Amino acid sequence: MHPPSPAAAAAAMDFSQNSLFGYMEDLQELTIIERPVRRSLKTPEEIERLTVDEDLSDIERAVYLLSAGQDIQGTSVIANLPFLMRQNPAETLRRVLPKVREALHVAGVEMQLTAAVSFLTILQDESVSVHTYAHSFLQVILLHLEHRDAGVSNAWLETLLSVIEVLPKDTLRHEILNPLVSKAQLSQTVQSRLVSCKILGKLTNKFDALAIKREILPLVKSLCQDVEYEVRSCMCRQLENIAQGIGTELTKSVVLPELIELSRDEGSSVRLAAFETLVNLLNIFDTDDRSQTILPVVKSFCEKSFKADESILISLSFHLGKLCHGLYGIFTPDQHLRFLEFYKKLCTLGLQQENGHNENQIPPQILEQEKKYISVRKNCAYNFPAMIVFVDPKNFHMELYSTFFCLCHDPEVPVRYTIAICFYEVSKLLNSGVYLIHKELITLLQDESLEVLDALIDHLPEILELMSTGGESSVQENKLSSLPDLVPALTAAEQRAAASLKWRTHEKLLQKYACLPQVISSDQIYYRFLQRMFTIMMTNNVLPVQKAASRTLCIFLRYNRKQEQRHEVIQKLIEQLGQGKSYWNRLRFLDTCEFIIEIFSKSFFCKYFFLPAIELTHDPVANVRMKLCYLLPKVKSTLKIPADKHLLQQLEMCVRKLLCQEKDKDVLAIVKRTVLELDRMEMSMDAFQKKFYEKDLLDQEKEREELLLLEMEQLEKEKQQNDGRPMSDKTFEKKQFVLGRDSKTPTSLPKNIPISVPGSSSATPSTSKEIKKSKLIRSQSFNNQAFHAKYGNLDKCTTSKSSTAAYTPSVSGLSKTSMISLTDDSFRMRNTNSAPSSFSSNTSLPSTSRGTGNSVDPKSSGSKDTQPRKATLKSRKSNP
Repeated sequence: MHPPSPAAAAAAMDFSQNSLFGYMEDLQELTIIERPVRRSLKTPEEIERLTVDEDLSDIERAVYLLSAGQDIQGTSVIANLPFLMRQNPAETLRRVLPKVREALHVAGVEMQLTAAVSFLTILQDESVSVHTYAHSFLQVILLHLEHRDAGVSNAWLETLLSVIEVLPKDTLRHEILNPLVSKAQLSQTVQSRLVSCKILGKLTNKFDALAIKREILPLVKSLCQDVEYEVRSCMCRQLENIAQGIGTELTKSVVLPELIELSRDEGSSVRLAAFETLVNLLNIFDTDDRSQTILPVVKSFCEKSFKADESILISLSFHLGKLCHGLYGIFTPDQHLRFLEFYKKLCTLGLQQENGHNENQIPPQILEQEKKYISVRKNCAYNFPAMIVFVDPKNFHMELYSTFFCLCHDPEVPVRYTIAICFYEVSKLLNSGVYLIHKELITLLQDESLEVLDALIDHLPEILELMSTGGESSVQENKLSSLPDLVPALTAAEQRAAASLKWRTHEKLLQKYACLPQVISSDQIYYRFLQRMFTIMMTNNVLPVQKAASRTLCIFLRYNRKQEQRHEVIQKLIEQLGQGKSYWNRLRFLDTCEFIIEIFSKSFFCKYFFLPAIELTHDPVANVRMKLCYLLPKVKSTLKIPADKHLLQQLEMCVRKLLCQEKDKDVLAIVKRTVLELDRMEMSMDAFQKKFYEKDLLDQEKEREELLLLEMEQLEKEKQQNDGRPMSDKTFEKKQFVLGRDSKTPTSLPKNIPISVPGSSSATPSTSKEIKKSKLIRSQSFNNQAFHAKYGNLDKCTTSKSSTAAYTPSVSGLSKTSMISLTDDSFRMRNTNSAPSSFSSNTSLPSTSRGTGNSVDPKSSGSKDTQPRKATLKSRKSNP
């Protein structure tokens, strides 16, 4: 680098008079900006007027502020009224509430809204009895129902409707219903009559049918014939509540004629309200009423809908599914076809007018119309499952597939988002015909909008399960081959989510990928997804995403069918995470250990991860040691005495070293608490104990499945060696379905893979194929539990009695030979020297030493990157 030239240095240090004047002008501008702020400050007189004596009690302060304070102070007191009622209800009612009534007479909008909310809160808190509330607050609410501001009036009305729910009949009759007779007359204001409509709809649930017929129905009829269309529409929407209160007979004789008349009203909003009410009441009417009275009205409404306002089409498209379901069975074939064609037409409404014009060049009224058309298509997508029932799933391909295709490829995101939400329901309805919508699944997975992907992946495991098992063919390979683009679509979806800022979608997607062992082969998972999970764990900056990738990787490992691949994954976990240079990777290793304890058997964790985990007690970073301390109780819970006595001794030795040598005060405090918790823990024994029975039974089931993976791989290897072809007998096919969707031939394993059972001559590596096959046949109950029930258990990870009951039959049905294989001590190999010979000493899996110890350079091991620092143990906050 060359030093700067003298001219440049002089220019950089130019403090000339001109530049100083520039700075002065800037300061003057700032002064001008501040002047209005200074003038807005309160004067001493105003401050004195706003000051309240600190020695006043809450009640006295409230009374003073309501009497002599300003509006903002009175509003604050009213907002605090629920607290005063909880603290001292008697004094509040006696002294504060009268002042509140006085203040509300001249109160502004803000104070009125605050009072409505406070009165409702007092009712919900049950601070006083219902009788006291009605006596003290009801008249205030009724007084302000007809406030000139519509927002205030609606707020008080919502409070009153909630109060009606709890008031006794006598109070309702005298305080509300009797005055309502005069309030509903034509001589009253429109707002008063609208309020009366809503109150009548609420009161019908509080009186018997006879009282409703005598006192309420005359008012209802009068309001249905009101001269103002707003009142008729409002009363029409309350007829649903009234019908539920008066019963079927009165509904047919009183409500239905009113609805039919309102459906012919000159006001479009009244006709729309009548149509929606009729649809909602379809289940009340019998077949004759539906076919002779309601169906003609509905047909006429649908025929006129395209000539009417688009808002009617929006409502019609939203209720069409319920309408077709309610009228199902009374349609003639011609009517059935007409309604289906009407639905199809709505699904493509507005698409014919698509053009390449810029939005800025389109008139505003056209843009508004297109938005309404989008809402119509969105509602059609929402009703698509109901329309499948309407046409019968068997006729889906002929009648609705083209419509479904259009909805999945709709140019607007809200439409595709809605059909993505409905995709699972559609898949369930199609059942064996689900193969028809394979391509649409791929299309939605590849959608450019992450909102669509987010909606689809909510039920992705269930959808993929239906796709893989619900096809026409009964041959597993054919079902899998019908999804050739599934794996590329899944990987592309994950990469799109990772590249976006929507980390919650990415996290959810990774969590749902845990279902992939049910759908695709373990080789596909290993080559297309496992390495990606590693990359996310080590490079992603969002902690929840890293943890989701870690847990999914553990599930992939759990159901991987090749021991060489499993060992490679375990080795990478230990070397790249547990022994990684970045402290952040070592923290993620401890997260992974926690998932291993949850998903795998105790013996698996102790065999591969116990020693690498407790080796982190020597980690140079305090946060790693701290996180390990929190994990130690779970680590200890994986041990069984006396088989794991030597591991328990190593654990105790590490804890003693922490107690004696720990320099960090925060870590030391956690160590001391952990020691107390470890001392209180009861150790699990090799034999079943009553107190640990459920946990031991679940652990034994996990261990049994892990043994079956080893036995299957060894059996397949021998079959290939003897026959020179892939195994195809029925026993292997059954076990193949149990252990996964992998239809490919596994790679051969090293010959010294430990699958033998010492102490049982019938389970040594030289055991004949017939005995091994009999063991697999005796484990037939695993067929129905390995993935479907077991995958649910992995997600729930509970040891409840229900899950115990689910596993008990399969365990109790094992013969002695199989039980020996389940309690095999050789599988729970606690010695790190028992790794297969295919892994040399420099790549041994259960590393007994991190190789760095306390001599590790803190600059390389004590930092996420290169610089040492003591990070907090709290999870990193991610960008929302």
